[in-house]
Amino acid sequence: MNIKNTLMLVALCTTSQHTIAQITDNQKDSLFIEQVENQQEPSKVLHAEPLYIDLIRGLGARKGEKEWNLGLGLTDKYVFDSYEALIEYEWAPIDRLGLEVELPFTFYSPTNLTHSDSVPSSKLNSIKLAAQWSFFVNESIATSMALGYINEFELSDFAHFGNPLITGNVYNPFLVMAKRWGNNFHSLLYTGPLIEQHYQSKAIHTTFDINTSFHYMITGTRNFIGVEFNKTLDQHDFDMTIRPQMRVGISDGLLIGIVVGVPVSRENERLSTFLRLIWEPKHHK
Repeated sequence: MNIKNTLMLVALCTTSQHTIAQITDNQKDSLFIEQVENQQEPSKVLHAEPLYIDLIRGLGARKGEKEWNLGLGLTDKYVFDSYEALIEYEWAPIDRLGLEVELPFTFYSPTNLTHSDSVPSSKLNSIKLAAQWSFFVNESIATSMALGYINEFELSDFAHFGNPLITGNVYNPFLVMAKRWGNNFHSLLYTGPLIEQHYQSKAIHTTFDINTSFHYMITGTRNFIGVEFNKTLDQHDFDMTIRPQMRVGISDGLLIGIVVGVPVSRENERLSTFLRLIWEPKHHK
């Protein structure tokens, strides 16, 4: 009788351990999402943010959130190489509102077949100021929407820096719509016009961007793999660059994103790479 009871107890314990492990595996994503979304008010939906065309804070930003970004990129422009560098700071002064300041640089290097005189002068491209307001956040359908605006004060290149200092302005209102499908799959649309005004020539040039992205977030982490489709409409011209990417957490609050750019029509450039280092200091509501 004692042996029979002992065997039943062992079997029960084994079954319980298996069930607990199974629940842990199946609900790992749900627990992680709950940790992000239900940590505090107001409501917020976990979305995968694209790495190349990134957002002005995450959708549904909560007061006190902040983030530093350092970006480095390389693009093959046929006759010369273009090196990108950027530093940006973004923060949420109040719930649902994200602000950003960015300094993007471009450095040019001639190839072996190109004379240095034919290469553009390196420059601090602009002083970029941006705001983003999340006007719709719904946890039950895992959907968020936001309106935003970016203003770029374009600067003269280093060879003529300060003469004049500001050469033009870029006005960029945009709309963001994001949806999470289940626990792991994410989609996002980022779209809006870019209106470039050049002070000296008084010319105004308008293009329209349609950027879509799809990501798969690894179970129980902030790591993901995905792809961006960056599309630009310029009068009768259409350009698209496909950017496969991945994001990996290095430590708590520190992530690294790796992006490869593949232009569909290689009119002006060939392959490109981009690296983004993301640091999110802990914040208190």
